[in-house]
Amino acid sequence: MVLSALPGVGERLAKKMTDHFGSEEAALSSLKSGDIGQIAEIEGVSPKRALALARSIAGDDGQFLATKEAVKLHQQLIDQIANFTASPATKSRLQLLTPLDDSSKRRESIQSAMDFFTKHSDIAKKIAESFKQITSLKSNSERYDRVVVTKQPMDELKKYCRVLIPAESETWKDYTVFNKVTWLGSGAPNDIPDGWIVLGSNPEQEVIIPEMTLDWFKKNRKTLTAVSEIITMFCETPISSPFIDYINSGLMGLEQLPELLFTLFEEGDTERAELVKDELWTYCKELENEVNIEVEKAMNDAKLALSGAELLDALADGSGFQRRLKEATGYVIENAMQQAVNRLSQFMEGSGVRCPPVIFTSDWPAKLDRQVIEKIDESLEKRISAQKSDHIYSMARKLGPLKVKCESAVRSLIMVDQWLTIARWSNHYSCTMPKMVSHGIWIKEGRHILLGIEADPVTYGLGKAAPPDDRQQLALLTGANSGGKTTLLELLAHTCILAHMGLPVPAKQACVGKVEALHILAKAGGTQSAGALEQTLVDLATVVSDPTPKLILADELEAITEPGAGARIIAGMLLAARAQKDTTMMLVTHLAPAIIEASNVDDFRVDGIEARGLDADLELIVDRTPIRNHLARSTPELIVKRLVERSNGHAKSLFSDILKMF
Repeated sequence: MVLSALPGVGERLAKKMTDHFGSEEAALSSLKSGDIGQIAEIEGVSPKRALALARSIAGDDGQFLATKEAVKLHQQLIDQIANFTASPATKSRLQLLTPLDDSSKRRESIQSAMDFFTKHSDIAKKIAESFKQITSLKSNSERYDRVVVTKQPMDELKKYCRVLIPAESETWKDYTVFNKVTWLGSGAPNDIPDGWIVLGSNPEQEVIIPEMTLDWFKKNRKTLTAVSEIITMFCETPISSPFIDYINSGLMGLEQLPELLFTLFEEGDTERAELVKDELWTYCKELENEVNIEVEKAMNDAKLALSGAELLDALADGSGFQRRLKEATGYVIENAMQQAVNRLSQFMEGSGVRCPPVIFTSDWPAKLDRQVIEKIDESLEKRISAQKSDHIYSMARKLGPLKVKCESAVRSLIMVDQWLTIARWSNHYSCTMPKMVSHGIWIKEGRHILLGIEADPVTYGLGKAAPPDDRQQLALLTGANSGGKTTLLELLAHTCILAHMGLPVPAKQACVGKVEALHILAKAGGTQSAGALEQTLVDLATVVSDPTPKLILADELEAITEPGAGARIIAGMLLAARAQKDTTMMLVTHLAPAIIEASNVDDFRVDGIEARGLDADLELIVDRTPIRNHLARSTPELIVKRLVERSNGHAKSLFSDILKMF
């Protein structure tokens, strides 16, 4: 796939995306992952455009959600499902869940996740805990102090470090002024200086700047550690499940990741050498003090016996006396200093630098040889530098090939969490996978799940998907204000959207006819001007006369103009819609008799949501499931009756008089 061939992506934007992500493959990978935020970081790409690009890659041509109201309901469903995500990155990925021409593969994945969630809920909870740490992977943007010397141009590395091409007269010695060098190709030194890396002419990019490779793993430590935990979890508790097999397929080739990450984050000898270097001078000063204290203590008990002749000899020969004194006390000082050397050797264990046998310049008082300690310090510095260079190169060589696999695994796990998110949402709302059929829509005990309350279940259908007596492709829905007509309309819309997304629907059972577009026509805000009415009629005519398979859900279209004219206009639109065999339509209206009269046909289906009266609290008693082929009463009479009960004085008298008029 070529970036510039994507809808809405020209050569200029393709270059921007390639430069931003480092390669065309990386840019396409980001689009496929659905990381909208990362895509929107590209100069000139808004979040809205980033979403459109990602959806285009996912197979959405933007035609199914044919009206603003349909787009709005779809987004509300996505927002609700997003409340059940475990990984923060999944919320962005859910935006790619749009209706597809063929959702069969998505249905299989979701059904597998639902089955797994039902059978292994305890394991699913553990997975969710690990998924909480998985976020979108961060890319490198830093510059490094490494210098790459190469005879071949490597412009792609220039944003990360200096890249130098040696002149014909230059040798590797001309580059020893740099501490960290990666030499590519011929002409490298045989005895490699500390901090240098020598590679062939075409090495893997991950080892050219090994610091950058390891920084990527460190920057994404939390996410990659979570990936490692999931790998370890499945190794320790093997489970036989198609969904687990699906998860494992995304983790293939990463069996060594947990151990390598542990090695990377636990630096071993380098860490010990750094600790010794940091504490060397303080520790040696303490040793110096301890030696003097130990010698002084030991000398308090020392005795030197001299005869008279020996005293006279001492007076005559002071150097001889000094020798006798040293012989008597030397073992004490020597023992104390040797113990100090032993303790320093012990302290330096694991650093890779040996302790010299002599570290003092004088016996008494004991004094450290600063030059010796400075040499130890310098050796430690060189050792640390060499260890770091070796460690970084070694780890980059091992982890580098896993970088692409890690990126793929994280994308796969975010997809896994997407399916598990839908499973959690489905379980919470007792959803079932709908049956996809050729025409119509039917739900059994369907529930509107965006009301914020527990909705009454409704059974309703149109077209070939419905039971034999309800297979008309058009229906007028009449009935009580606040009775649930608009709620039923939205429930049908939810069911249609979710089914075409490949998702389960909030119903005990459902059959949904495959369509190419969903048109939701909301209530008009009031009588329109001539120009606005003309445009509305053109739009309506275009929709109802189009032979494309579609579902039309219209809510009180009569509000576009005065009732008499509205009924005649709607009648004409309904007749046009009925002429399209692949169209299914439901119209919520208060003008059913007038529409039928204007149409000059007597076989329009009219269903009604009937309000049976008021309960003890003067609230409407409504059966939310429409009565088939029944023109339901509206509720003004019941509303006026309630006002009679709740009003006082002149208002009560007025409402009583009005009630008598019904």
